Amino acid sequence: MLSRLIKGELNMNSEDSFGTLYIVATPIGNLEDITFRAVKVLKQVDLIAAEDTRHSKKLLSHYEIKTNLVSCHEHNEINKTPQFITHLKNGLDIALISDAGTPSISDPGYKLVAAVAKENLSIIPVPGCSAAIAGLSVSGLPTDSFLFLGFLPKKQQKQRQALEAIKNQKPTLIFYESPRRIITLIQNMLNVYGDRKACLAREITKLHEEYLRGTLSEILKTLDEKKIIKGECSLFVQGCPEGKSINQEELKNIILERLSTTDYKTSELSKQISKKFNISKKLVYDLILKLSQGKN
Repeated sequence: MLSRLIKGELNMNSEDSFGTLYIVATPIGNLEDITFRAVKVLKQVDLIAAEDTRHSKKLLSHYEIKTNLVSCHEHNEINKTPQFITHLKNGLDIALISDAGTPSISDPGYKLVAAVAKENLSIIPVPGCSAAIAGLSVSGLPTDSFLFLGFLPKKQQKQRQALEAIKNQKPTLIFYESPRRIITLIQNMLNVYGDRKACLAREITKLHEEYLRGTLSEILKTLDEKKIIKGECSLFVQGCPEGKSINQEELKNIILERLSTTDYKTSELSKQISKKFNISKKLVYDLILKLSQGKN
């Protein structure tokens, strides 16, 4: 248990009889991206609860942190929470860390924090890295208002439903995705949102860090040209532009009306509709061809 002097230094509001749960942000890549305070807390607490102890040992070894380490991940968080609460009530201080970034932000930790809060025990954040905020700051998209969505459902239908549910949101949208599924996510976005401005941040703070800025279709084209995509991805997408949005059925009706009244070239018609409704030109072009051939 931390001494009264040290505990007061870390948390002036902490009760002497109970411990404190510290939510400690750790680097998302570059090991130098950790605060002096975070290192100090990790050295002084009684226990560190880590998402992956093997992964966290590299960080702790780098900063010569010898604090006891136990696992706390999505598969054991619920079962271990009562034990952590007992430790806190016995006066032990615990630091919660994830593999990278801020715990409980698309990482384990929320259930533990909620349970500790319910017990009215002290919870203190030790702020630092977050891929969402780091990437947003250099995305080139509006930062005054944003909506963090994290990881969307993996199944196609549920993912499209999730995208549909937020298509009219005005703030910049922030998503996390694995390199294996990022192309599918962007393809689904093109179908639901049209060709909005976006930024794909990959390997933030790491050796092969990369930022792709442009429209969704331009980013998709760049990814299609890569032999392999590595590293966790953060995707930042322009919120719903001002003006009318349009669904698939409305789009079909507009195309059919234009085809029946005017002799447009397919490329010209797709360009006009794409620009007016901020929809992927390829999506409109393909739909025009399908409707021209009498396919529904």
